[in-house]
Amino acid sequence: MSIGRRTRPRNLVVAAAVAATGLVAAAWLAGPRQTAEIGARLTVAGAMAGDTAGFLRADRPRAFVFPDDHGPHPGYRTEWWYVTGNLEAVDGRRFGYQLTLFRAALAAEAPPRGSAWGASEAYMAHFALTDVEGKKFHAFDRFARAALGLAGAEARPLRVWLEDWSMEGAEPGVFPLSVRAAEGDVAIELHLDEGKPPVLQGDAGLSRKGPEPGNASYYYSLTRMPTRGTVRIGGERFEVRGESWLDREWSTSALGRGQVGWDWFSLRLSDTSEVMYYQIRRDNGTPDPFSAGTVVDPDGATRRLDRDAVRLEVRGHWASPRDGTRYPSRWRLRIPSESLDLEIEPVVADQELNLAFRYWEGAVRIRGTRNGRPIEGEGYVELTGYADAQSSGGAP
Repeated sequence: MSIGRRTRPRNLVVAAAVAATGLVAAAWLAGPRQTAEIGARLTVAGAMAGDTAGFLRADRPRAFVFPDDHGPHPGYRTEWWYVTGNLEAVDGRRFGYQLTLFRAALAAEAPPRGSAWGASEAYMAHFALTDVEGKKFHAFDRFARAALGLAGAEARPLRVWLEDWSMEGAEPGVFPLSVRAAEGDVAIELHLDEGKPPVLQGDAGLSRKGPEPGNASYYYSLTRMPTRGTVRIGGERFEVRGESWLDREWSTSALGRGQVGWDWFSLRLSDTSEVMYYQIRRDNGTPDPFSAGTVVDPDGATRRLDRDAVRLEVRGHWASPRDGTRYPSRWRLRIPSESLDLEIEPVVADQELNLAFRYWEGAVRIRGTRNGRPIEGEGYVELTGYADAQSSGGAP
């Protein structure tokens, strides 16, 4: 799940409005080198917090068509390509990574533009790298309008980019998918194979987040993508292999009334099964009835999970050194129908993305049992809404 996604981080409409207020103030103080960046951030914030009239809505199941659905869906207000993965170098050094590209439409119908600077879409991207042995976390964001080739998304061949951060498919298909990002002395260049076939989340790909008509997204995942490439950190370069998870969503909705955030889990287990589960939190701290997930068998068969099928228990917390915000930091996740009992723990405690939109997302390790036999694994967890709720006195 992601910012705006499942609708991700937190209610992005609220977050975007808050961010826009701060960016307006910053614009008065910025020098000319910062002006373009602040302008792009304002554009993204405005798009995500704007009117939804005229946009398409995810209001019924649809047929998914690949490879076309790997590409953009411009009739919807927001969309994201969200990749996370767990990697290991030849010498055993481990890394986690995240690259997310968000598309936000500025209007349901693009007005005529008389300037090359004119744009009907804006893009935001997040890039993060976890150095497990070094116990360091690096996170960056970028913003740009879809103008002058700075950012965009194309279907054939697949290409989604914001400056030199990109996901690019091979012709004539999509795979291997090349994922590239670099910021200072931190960089990834990875190649992802498809692995298991796409998993259509929710009701045949319609993922409902609330009872309101259209409060849903179209959502699919590639849960176990064999990955190879390089990681660069500082002056060192590592050849790595591992597995990645791609989430794709597009929608025109936001979190509903009383929903404040979610805890999202993407877990790959050693028996080659996977689990996705997101628990939406209400403002009184209870799980929302629209929390849901999926179990993926080794052969790719899937089973839907509703809220009552999953037992999620927080076993520990971590306090941000920035302002003391408390995030869950260790969990027990049980699925009785699957005879599955898992302990989940971050590989590094501080994986908080302290960016224009603030949330925690990081690599985790897994140990537990299935049918009473030991099982282990790895994956990613995302936690949204905690910083916003606690800074405003709301429920965590």
